[in-house]
Amino acid sequence: MKKVLIFLLCIGLGTNAIADEGMWLPLLVKRLNQVDMEKMGLQLTADEIYSVNNSSLKDAVVNLGGGFCTGEIISKDGLLLTNHHCGYDYVQGHSTVENDILTNGFWAASKSDELPNEGLFVQFLVRIEDVTKKVLKKVKADMSEDMRTETIDAAITEIETEAKGDTHYDVKVKSFYEGNEFYLFVYETYNDVRLVGAPPESIGKFGGDTDNWMWPRHTGDFSLFRVYSGPDGKPAEYSPENIPLKPKHHLPVSLDGVQENDFAMVFGYPGSTNRYLTSFGVDLAIEETNPARVKIRGKKLEIMKEGMDADPAVRLAYASKYARISNYWKYFIGQTKGLKDLDVYDKKVEIERNVSNWIHDKKSREKEYGDPVTEIGKAYDEIEKYNLPFYYHIEAGFGVELVSSSYKMSGLIQALKDEDPEKAQKSIENYKVISEHFFKDYNPKIDQQVLAAMTALFLQDIDTTYIPKGFRAASNIFHNESDLMDGFKASSASDYDAFSTFIFSNSILVNHGKMMAFYANPSAEVLESDPGYILANSVYESYKNIAEKRGGALSQLDFGRRNFIAALRKMNKDKKYYPDANSTMRLTYGKVSSYNPRDAVHYNYLTTLEGVMEKEDSTNPEFIVAPKLKALYEAKDYGQYGTNGKLYVNFITNNDITGGNSGSPVINGSGQLIGTAFDGNWEAMSGDIAFEPVIQRCINVDIRYILFIIDKFAGASHLIDEMTIIKNGSAQTKAN
Repeated sequence: MKKVLIFLLCIGLGTNAIADEGMWLPLLVKRLNQVDMEKMGLQLTADEIYSVNNSSLKDAVVNLGGGFCTGEIISKDGLLLTNHHCGYDYVQGHSTVENDILTNGFWAASKSDELPNEGLFVQFLVRIEDVTKKVLKKVKADMSEDMRTETIDAAITEIETEAKGDTHYDVKVKSFYEGNEFYLFVYETYNDVRLVGAPPESIGKFGGDTDNWMWPRHTGDFSLFRVYSGPDGKPAEYSPENIPLKPKHHLPVSLDGVQENDFAMVFGYPGSTNRYLTSFGVDLAIEETNPARVKIRGKKLEIMKEGMDADPAVRLAYASKYARISNYWKYFIGQTKGLKDLDVYDKKVEIERNVSNWIHDKKSREKEYGDPVTEIGKAYDEIEKYNLPFYYHIEAGFGVELVSSSYKMSGLIQALKDEDPEKAQKSIENYKVISEHFFKDYNPKIDQQVLAAMTALFLQDIDTTYIPKGFRAASNIFHNESDLMDGFKASSASDYDAFSTFIFSNSILVNHGKMMAFYANPSAEVLESDPGYILANSVYESYKNIAEKRGGALSQLDFGRRNFIAALRKMNKDKKYYPDANSTMRLTYGKVSSYNPRDAVHYNYLTTLEGVMEKEDSTNPEFIVAPKLKALYEAKDYGQYGTNGKLYVNFITNNDITGGNSGSPVINGSGQLIGTAFDGNWEAMSGDIAFEPVIQRCINVDIRYILFIIDKFAGASHLIDEMTIIKNGSAQTKAN
């Protein structure tokens, strides 16, 4: 069948597209995708997928926590399914050494036992509207980039204000195709989301870092929450009086399983892709950005792991932080390998050559599009000057917890200086809450070691022009800055440990008791002279300086990319192009599909519980198998969730996903839930930049394994009773 996005765009070969590529706005499914989807096995109408006036699939899919994950509603009482790693922070937050539900799992016996989660919210999409003409109405071709941006921002503000009116909705206009199109999104936000259930880490994170991004997988990567509304059914802040949400739609759950080539679609909120990235960006990622981020993260992981292995309390406190850093540490390694293996740079060059030749073939095109490839190249020449220091500030500077938490103290300093007692007291109370959260999962010994290591990396790897003054104080080379830290004098050019020790010995910002005492008797002068704040503020000021310089080049890049994409789409006007992911709702479709990753190797599309037992290693915390799970396996006690003596755990499809899709529902052609997406595969880690149609796969938890864990392993059958269960194509009753 026809491709959805030309293969030429992504890897520079061929001119057809395949149906599993593309992240499509559900608003446009009827016009762009419905026919292709029906040929593949879709049995729903476009209105059953997306409708403003009637219940549709979109009403069962939520943006979780502002876009870091996706979730789906699976009962008429607002039960929400997402990934274990999406709920990880909240499970960890409710855990203590004495009641370690991260390790042991958690299952609320009743709704009154469900746990509230401060700051967690979900957003339901109400509607999407194409507002491109409204946004660009006053934009002129001869405008400068700054004037164009100002004009567009003013139009967006007007549109958002009008769309919100006096409603409780949240509205946002988002840019697509690098500013060539704009769409309005209207959301309904619910702030009372409670933890219902999570399997033990040995199931929810089985395989750990070793299996991350790999197939075959054997992971029960799921957790359960519930969305609550006020008694009137509308969004409300947490209250014991709130009631379970009555959703417009919830997904029925299929026990019929999957077969090779079955139709599958994924609904979700993919965070960010860069499929239109040019060769200049690919080269910079391969040669500089990715290796730098891997190096810095690797060092932080090494330090954290040592502390976690030595103390169970530290392991619990840092479990989520470690997982976040490790996830993309491995991702950047895999992406670099994939970009090289697939020759993405050369293929991007070919695309750019074709676009340039098409533009320069006619004077009218040159007038309309200019010379975008040259513009992009010039922009990258400038960006490259600031690229390494920019990412060092992000990864190594703000990667020190002291720094990332303390530079924001400037707000409290200002409040204390304003001589407004009421304002100051309110600010103090806010910061006190922030500090309590910070110290709950903070280990100053680990952070002190991280500071020493990050200081070393800055001073060894970055041009002195771009090293924050706070870090430069760690070396006696910079004599003129030795007074920055009053009382510290670097004795050598590499006094990193002594510098870090000085900061942590003299800063109140890393000591819970001292901070609470400070809030009782606050002083702007105390904070301003604190070496921890001085360091943090110097990193922030240095970062702002670099970001501003880099911003000019990014503006030039935006101009070139906008014209490049416009020309590409016009050059292939009969092709269907999807926009890059930007945390807005998207639908992707494809099939359940095995693959051959390399010569003489074939990967099946399903894994079973037997594979969990084969991987078991009681000496490795990543491959521990819970005794009860092993007992159920040995007895083959799978209940209605097994098939012919087997229990299926994970499966793969060729759907197009990225970060943010974690927790997304995998839905069959009848609109029934068959799994939950949680990962991509190692062989296609370049997928955010270049989709690889032959081997790119979406890894999913089989819904039958999820239900098995809830029912047979956890004994939480009351949660199963909430769901609409489909078997052999028909809904089951409780009697069944």
